Amino acid sequence: MDFTFNAYSYFLIFFGAITLFLSWYAYRKDHGAVRLFGLVMLSNAIWSIGYGLELATNNLADAKFFIDIEYIGITTVPLYWLLFCLKLSGKEYWYKRTLNLSILIGLAFITSILVWTNDYHHLHYKNYFMDTSGPFPMVSIEPGIAYKAFTTYFYLLLAIGTYLLISTFRKADPIYKRQNFSIIIAALIPWVTNIAYTFGFRPVENLDLTPFAFAGTITFVAIAVYRYKLFDVLPVAREKVMDLIQDGFLVIDKQYRVIDYNHAIRKYLEEPNSKKIIGASIESLFPEQEALFQCLKDHQSGKVELRVESPLGEHDLEADILYLDENQLSNNATIIKFQDLTHFKQDALRSQHQTEELKKLNQLKDRIFSIIAHDLRGPLVNLSEVLKMISNDQITIEEFKMLSPTLNKDILYTTELLENILHWSRSQLKGYGLNKEYFDLRSMIINEVNYHLPSAASKNIKIIQDVFPGMMVYADMLMIQIVVRNLLSNAIKFCYEGCEIDISSVYNRGQMMLSVHDNGVGIKQETVDKLFSGENMSTRGTLNEKGTGLGLVVCKEFMERNDGDITVDSEPGVGTKFNLFIPVGPANDDFHKKSW
Repeated sequence: MDFTFNAYSYFLIFFGAITLFLSWYAYRKDHGAVRLFGLVMLSNAIWSIGYGLELATNNLADAKFFIDIEYIGITTVPLYWLLFCLKLSGKEYWYKRTLNLSILIGLAFITSILVWTNDYHHLHYKNYFMDTSGPFPMVSIEPGIAYKAFTTYFYLLLAIGTYLLISTFRKADPIYKRQNFSIIIAALIPWVTNIAYTFGFRPVENLDLTPFAFAGTITFVAIAVYRYKLFDVLPVAREKVMDLIQDGFLVIDKQYRVIDYNHAIRKYLEEPNSKKIIGASIESLFPEQEALFQCLKDHQSGKVELRVESPLGEHDLEADILYLDENQLSNNATIIKFQDLTHFKQDALRSQHQTEELKKLNQLKDRIFSIIAHDLRGPLVNLSEVLKMISNDQITIEEFKMLSPTLNKDILYTTELLENILHWSRSQLKGYGLNKEYFDLRSMIINEVNYHLPSAASKNIKIIQDVFPGMMVYADMLMIQIVVRNLLSNAIKFCYEGCEIDISSVYNRGQMMLSVHDNGVGIKQETVDKLFSGENMSTRGTLNEKGTGLGLVVCKEFMERNDGDITVDSEPGVGTKFNLFIPVGPANDDFHKKSW
């Protein structure tokens, strides 16, 4: 081959060689956008070197040989450029579809075949010859229909890629203006060059300026990559962030500035609606998180637990730090994933509480069995022995009459014990349902007062009820009746002779507050704290009446089952006041259940 090199051919060959080396370097990097950028440079290198050698040839046959080589790069430049732009804009899913990518590759391959076989059909070039009228020999062509179609396709792909870049960088923060301008200028260079070529602004006739234009594009993109850290600015983890949108993500550069984030991170910030996140330092977004900052300064990957406050509340977070040094063409970038552990910790705390409740319940169960084994068995054995002695004429009728009050107390105690154990056991059964209904609170109170009048009269205790007629409440009447019965029984047990028990009610915030107030012995504060837990051991009444300690446990359980509550105020030597809070209407859940 006969070569006569000139300034244009030297420039293209030299630039092509440099671009070839850069393409190899970029392709080595294990990152999609960088690798695609390397392929763009590879195609441009083939085009530039081939065109440089074409400009240096002196005969048409040699020029045609290098044109065939050039088209390997010419047909793939727009293809790789589009893939590169799709990757940068986060739309790589388009070319991951087999059909779309096959069409692009097929058009590039068909165009190359048409160029290589042009002498048989002249679809790409109608005619071409060596023009020697200029400063050096150049091929002059007459475009064919395939040439015009490919040129349209070529610039269509360039236009789509340019639009994607402009759309992507338009959303970027102003802190990265230099980077954005560099890449946008690079995308516009081929258009400006082509317009100049179309309107006849050419340094030499027949000289194709497109490879020179792409030389400028490659240069500007390289500047953006190496000088302005292009791949630190772009959302390098956008797809992964979107896939894990429930977790918060930050991407920061080596100065700990935010270069990308997802929307979920906002709920952990002191100012969730702040527009200044890109470019802000991570210290300003998460102040006083020394453990996190120390890991970043020490370049340590791993997990760090944080506790942050925001307008949405307190959050327990786990920050997972991942460095992307090995995946970047330029400088360091760091991804921090923030996983919200608040619910997990709440569940763990709830599980711990449930474990403690089960432990208490198990202790209460053991205590009940102990009561059954001792307190229940003792009175029954005593009664059995007395009846056996009567049947054997071992005691007289007069002696039996002397023992009968004690036996009567034992039987009453045993009956109360059995009732409370039965009620508590039934309340623990999952299948034990509620029969909530409206009922007259005053009528129920009167019945319970009448039930307890004999035991109150034996201690000369006066029971005063001041519940207004027509006071309707909504609950399981049997459960509320059992609660009131236990409270009255306790009040009588711990009252001295001549005391009073006052029963009153008042409407209080959507509930009826029923109070049972006595002026008996009262209860110590340390005993009050354990009153509803079952831990408190029962004490004897003013006349040595026995108790089980289970009654108030049943009361607490039944009030909670009816969406109510029970509280107690007491002072030793002054008296005790129990307050029952009973709903006056169905809760929302009950209402919806009945509606269905």
